[in-house]
Amino acid sequence: MINNQAQDTYLRMQVQTAAPWELTTLLFNSCIKFMKQTITAIESKDFEKKNMYIKKSIDILDELIITLNRNYDISKQLEALYNYMKEKLFLANTKVDTSHITESITLMTDLRDTWVQAMKQLHTKQQVNQ
Repeated sequence: MINNQAQDTYLRMQVQTAAPWELTTLLFNSCIKFMKQTITAIESKDFEKKNMYIKKSIDILDELIITLNRNYDISKQLEALYNYMKEKLFLANTKVDTSHITESITLMTDLRDTWVQAMKQLHTKQQVNQ
């Protein structure tokens, strides 16, 4: 219980002090974590937890869709990708099939890694130009 409280406090502090791009990274990381927990729940036949983790993953994908900046063309592709992952999670939930989740984890991990790399390059460029 104390460990969970410490984790919750740490996460709350991360969110409160994070830059906007870091919040997106936190969402990616949380979504990946929940999808991995879904696989564990399926493997242990804990269907209540499976449903809970899939719902949390979908909630994060919905948040990512809502926060897209529609001024950029890439937003349409990102929205399509997020919706594709949501469809895969729905399939995983109804068919109780981890392969759909594994695919979504791979997509989200690649997206997160690309995002982090792009933000590092952007901040490096901004520091050089100052």
